[in-house]
Amino acid sequence: MRSFDFAPLYRSTVGFDQIANLMDRVLTAEGTTPSYPPYNIEKLDDDSYRISIAVAGFSDADLSVEVREKSLIVSARKADEDGERTYLHRGIATRAFERRFHLADHVIVTGASHADGMLHIELERQVPEALKPRQIQIASDRAAIEKDVMDAKSVN
Repeated sequence: MRSFDFAPLYRSTVGFDQIANLMDRVLTAEGTTPSYPPYNIEKLDDDSYRISIAVAGFSDADLSVEVREKSLIVSARKADEDGERTYLHRGIATRAFERRFHLADHVIVTGASHADGMLHIELERQVPEALKPRQIQIASDRAAIEKDVMDAKSVN
């Protein structure tokens, strides 16, 4: 595994420490990414996303969806029922899991639903009005001159 030194980035930039931390986190967790449970991340439109996680065998009470410190944490715990049943083959995994997703700035969770063995989590990017681009109208010199003439006429 490669390691990168982000010190030059820290020396020459201000406010990009979150990006460096994110890259560092991704590079250090490269070989340890769990594959259970499988999931999809969909982009529905410019500002809407959906995370779908296969959670066959879990009920709503077994699942937990939480947002904490810019992270979406999905976890599940199944009560042990092994003493009640005798399996000849057990192919449906219902082991406990915790899956974390790092959320970008202004991305919020708008809802979650559980149907047909799938947990769907809806996310939306809501950029505040102050951060959205806005058009600035440019006044021409003619408008300024006409305003001055109108002001002069009203004084006289």
